[in-house]
Amino acid sequence: MNMGDEIVKKNKYEIDMCNGSIMDKLISFSLPLMLSGILQLMFNAVDIVVVGRFSGSEALAAVGSTTALINVFTNLFIGISLGANVLAARFYAAGKDEEMSETVHTSILLALISGIIMAVLGVIFARICLELMDTPDDVIDLSTLYMRIYFLGMPFFMLYNYGAAILRAVGDTKRPLVFLIISGCANALLNLFFVIVCHLSVAGVGIGTVISQLISCILVLRCLYQTEGSYQLRFSKLSIKGEYLKQIFQVGLPAGIQSTVINFSNVLLQSSVNSFGSIAMAGYTAANNIFGFLYVSVNSVTQACMSFTSQNYGVRKPKRMDRVLVDCMILSFAVSFAMGCGAYFFGPQLLKIYTEDPKVIQCGMEILAYTTVTYFLCGQMDLFPGALRGMGRSGVPMILSIIGTVGLRIVWIFGIFPAHRSLKVLFISYPASWILTIIMQVTCFWFVRRKVHRQLLGETAEQKRIHRISEKADRIPLFCVYGENKTGQLMSILQTGDIGAGK
Repeated sequence: MNMGDEIVKKNKYEIDMCNGSIMDKLISFSLPLMLSGILQLMFNAVDIVVVGRFSGSEALAAVGSTTALINVFTNLFIGISLGANVLAARFYAAGKDEEMSETVHTSILLALISGIIMAVLGVIFARICLELMDTPDDVIDLSTLYMRIYFLGMPFFMLYNYGAAILRAVGDTKRPLVFLIISGCANALLNLFFVIVCHLSVAGVGIGTVISQLISCILVLRCLYQTEGSYQLRFSKLSIKGEYLKQIFQVGLPAGIQSTVINFSNVLLQSSVNSFGSIAMAGYTAANNIFGFLYVSVNSVTQACMSFTSQNYGVRKPKRMDRVLVDCMILSFAVSFAMGCGAYFFGPQLLKIYTEDPKVIQCGMEILAYTTVTYFLCGQMDLFPGALRGMGRSGVPMILSIIGTVGLRIVWIFGIFPAHRSLKVLFISYPASWILTIIMQVTCFWFVRRKVHRQLLGETAEQKRIHRISEKADRIPLFCVYGENKTGQLMSILQTGDIGAGK
């Protein structure tokens, strides 16, 4: 397949991102991804609901208090998977089957290695990190136990996410959804069994989550193994290719660092919430879980923006890249504003799913008031870095996100919050940081876009010129290469494209 030719879909699950209408394909891509993210969140949601209902507020607080810390540990490697997604999408769109295969096998082995590293680090440092977060004494033992069990499943968690990233690169978001439906149902049943029947409390929900992660991992690897496309997985071919690893890290590492640092600021936020006691912790746990559903919904549009941009970058279509971003902005606003308003207005009913304690519900609503209706700002903020990552530019967006989001929140937590101690003041930092970051990201995007467009348009023009010269050269009569000075004339023709030089 030549660059710029239409992509021939290998199966019904793939999406042609480089030709035809955009919005309907964005929705087709984003909707299964959104549902997949919601189901993945439900792993934790089921954990929280089960322990909150059958093991009490202390167990609820224990499970919830680990969320921010787990994200700090995992998001670096999950961010790196975005690099695998971008690189695979680029090679797939350009029809580079060998490069695509090498990217797949490098990514999967990287996932396995990173998962093992995470498991070891999580088990060893769980309690130390929880102590640094000022986790209350009445929940720290339960929190440590849950976190250690959870991290034993990290190899499965990483393999699933990297495998799903490969599938997203070719436009396949439907099969990962099916895999998560299966594993999510298994997780719910296992949690109920281990907590209600076996009376294992937080240990039970941890074990149930690990087993469900194993199921989703097996399903995605089986899918890659059985495919007939260029992204087919063969365990005998697993190896780390330095060339592709470097490119994965160039895009993915800044995204991973950005996500890790942002979640570090959330750890600081969690520590501030912990200072209000276990009631506030339980309220934050429930509210944050609802907040997470908003995040995965708008993040699905960001993922679509990145994948569509990457494929069109691979086939040198800058104007279509612009249209992708505009359509993603419209779609992200519609999804985030509708869901944000719904989360706020139905907040009490949603919080009652997690707990019946009116004090916990009150704390949860105080948090939701400042983080849900305004969430469309976060959706817009993430789109521009997503588009830039699709172009292979990930460094500057990372720096700007850290400055705008993390920097402001740290200043807020240590500068403003101590003088005005309340959940209201604490969580106003969210929309404030989003607005600041949007301004910086849009400015950065404008300058990078101009540079990328000039580069792509220049490459396209050069390719057309070479193609045109080649066609003219094919029409030169053979006799023109014989005789005095004809070789020099032929070289002049090839360089200038002037067929008249051979006369």
